[in-house]
Amino acid sequence: MLAIYFLIWAFSVFLVLPWGVRTTREAGGEAVPGQAESAPHEFALGRIAVRVTIVATVIFALFYANYVFGWITTDMLDVWDVVNAE
Repeated sequence: MLAIYFLIWAFSVFLVLPWGVRTTREAGGEAVPGQAESAPHEFALGRIAVRVTIVATVIFALFYANYVFGWITTDMLDVWDVVNAE
């Protein structure tokens, strides 16, 4: 379960990174020569880590609840069996 949580956490980084990003121009500053216009004004690693942990924990809780209660099973996702049954 720890390995699955870590994989979900790593995936959640890509979900959370774009949230609340402001470029230097949006923040009212001047870009440094050679800086990409889309580069974030400031990068707060701690804040991003907390957001990622919250998102990953919610996703993992849903994954684990599905595992325990069996809301969506592999049989429900078997499209070839549905095609062959008709």
